[in-house]
Amino acid sequence: KNVGLNNDKAAQSLLNKLIRSNLVNTTNQVEVLQRDPSSPLYSVKSFEELRLKPQLLQGVYALGFNRPSKIQETALPMMLAEPPQNLIAQSQSGTGKTAAFVLAMLSHVDPENKWPQCLCVSPTYELALQTGKVIEQMGKFYPEVQLVYAIRGNKLERGTKLQEQIVIGTPGTVLDWCQKLKFIDPRKIKVFVLDEADVMIATQGHQDQSIRIPRMLPKTCQMLLFSATFEDTVWNFAKRIVPDPNIIKLKREEETLDTIKQYYVICNSKEEKFQALCNIYGAITIAQAMIFCHTRKTAGWLAGEVSREGHQVALLSGEMQVEQRAAVIERFRDGKEKVLVTTNVCARGIDVEQVSVVINFDLPVDRDGNPDNETYLHRIGRTGRFGKRGLAINMVDSRFSMNILNRIQEHFNKKIEKLDTDDLDEIEKIAN
Repeated sequence: KNVGLNNDKAAQSLLNKLIRSNLVNTTNQVEVLQRDPSSPLYSVKSFEELRLKPQLLQGVYALGFNRPSKIQETALPMMLAEPPQNLIAQSQSGTGKTAAFVLAMLSHVDPENKWPQCLCVSPTYELALQTGKVIEQMGKFYPEVQLVYAIRGNKLERGTKLQEQIVIGTPGTVLDWCQKLKFIDPRKIKVFVLDEADVMIATQGHQDQSIRIPRMLPKTCQMLLFSATFEDTVWNFAKRIVPDPNIIKLKREEETLDTIKQYYVICNSKEEKFQALCNIYGAITIAQAMIFCHTRKTAGWLAGEVSREGHQVALLSGEMQVEQRAAVIERFRDGKEKVLVTTNVCARGIDVEQVSVVINFDLPVDRDGNPDNETYLHRIGRTGRFGKRGLAINMVDSRFSMNILNRIQEHFNKKIEKLDTDDLDEIEKIAN
């Protein structure tokens, strides 16, 4: 089982939720494919237009939403329509999708009825808790609506009939509660949400369970599915779960190297790389820097050396729990440390806006030793049109890494200049 990779996907997603302080600013347009092209397409510019229950509108504002995000403008009218519409939506983390489907669930609940009416499935316990938090915040002024977690550790007495209207959990437990234990009567479910479908199908066993749950639900149940990416596998999975869907896509922002100055430095050993790093860092202490290493061992060694030189340094490493990682990133974000040393795995999907210097202590390569162009772009590229300027420095320590560098240059069709790190005036110039 390739478990590492999948836990990795779920962990990345969780990390993004923990460190996301505000929504992503997206300049892209939402694409919509309607199930019935002749029906009018509504989009709203304010939450008032949705005629929500007053206590939900209060909850929306309490969450800090003043007006709908891009995806909410289009998705909410569909989700709240009568009769409700099915939806498959693609949007990356930070676009406001969780708040959107939570609002749909809370709107469709009848608080008088004390049984499960909405079911939301997430890939992991931690991700379920994150969604639960949003439900609790948004439902703060709507105490009649209750929430229960269908997760492994939550052991209920046999024969329990749930009173809570919203159930959120992981596929295996949700399936058990519906089938074996009969805590939930699936025929009474009005809204079914499957979140993070791309993470879900990467996890062993989840795909099968996720397909079995919807089969037990009534034809009238509203089906909502969300995913950050839509490879064919995800797409085929989504179509098996959601009949007659409306489809909404919000493309992620393209990353570009246009505003980045790229250099490389020739070194003969990791000690020389460290010396070069010190010279560079001496000239650019003003900025925050991220330094990428290939292995945990190198990252640990380097963080030690940097801190021995008297610099405040943060280390992100694979053995840390997600919460610990989030805490490290927060500190770095707040400027408590100026340098963040990390391995490839940890930094996937992290966007730290204020980083202006990226140093590849080791160049990014994939498992087969080929250049990992996508990772290179994600590390040093900047998104959107705001084109913050940046500086990328690549450390080259062998013919092998020189070859990788050349292939990266060719791939992006961008020249990477040679830098002599003993020439401090030169470094001063590029840094400012």
